[in-house]
Amino acid sequence: MFSDLTLSRRLERAEGSACRQFAAARKRLFPECGSEWMEAGGACAVFDGVNSPVTQSFGLGIFEELSAKTLDMVERFFRERKAPVQHEVSPLAGVQALELLCERGYSPAELSSVMYRTVEPGRESGIVVRTVGRDEAAVWVDVSARGWSHEHPELREFLEQSMWLCTAREEAISFLAEIDGVPGAAGSLCLHEGVALFGGAATVPELRRRGLQSALMEARMRYAMEHGCDLAMMVAEPGSNSQRNAERMGFRIAYTRTKWRLREADH
Repeated sequence: MFSDLTLSRRLERAEGSACRQFAAARKRLFPECGSEWMEAGGACAVFDGVNSPVTQSFGLGIFEELSAKTLDMVERFFRERKAPVQHEVSPLAGVQALELLCERGYSPAELSSVMYRTVEPGRESGIVVRTVGRDEAAVWVDVSARGWSHEHPELREFLEQSMWLCTAREEAISFLAEIDGVPGAAGSLCLHEGVALFGGAATVPELRRRGLQSALMEARMRYAMEHGCDLAMMVAEPGSNSQRNAERMGFRIAYTRTKWRLREADH
């Protein structure tokens, strides 16, 4: 499996679908929220609120050549909702697409490593990892929020809100890892057309360095294989601990992606 345009299309489509499902979950739970999504030029654009990290597009320029007409449509979608205009753009979109973005007043705002590996049977670790339904969503949310907010307690409320929506996505599966019956780590998986998108896993501070992260990875890999996936995907900040951990687990960098944001003066 090589890092090429075909791979990029699968990866970007999978992440776009996961974000669309996140917005759909919010709309289902809070009909007045205004969450919406659309497709243009093969790309998926999602609005999940003005300040939501999900509000952006995926796949511009890799399903068809990026044009001013497509950008007009997507920009109008975000502007009508008073949202920032931003796009996650694969380098496989090509130089012409990037030139067009620069001409229209975009600038790079963020970089991410899009990572992949083949799905293979996960090893048994001896640690109990299980999927949880919505009846246990509160437990999953608590473990996940405690793990992620340990170093940034000011984000606890925001994280809890986001985690509740994660459990409500239709294509997402929530996993808990336990030691002696005590839930200590939480992770998620989104499946889309044979691609398993591994969401970031979090471990509560008091149970770290006990193998919970590895157990979650192996269990999710087994689940993905059992449900017909051949490709696993993760996204991480370049050079981060998350990227290093993913590489230790067999993930390779497919490409470094750039988030492009329309400058406020032009917006």
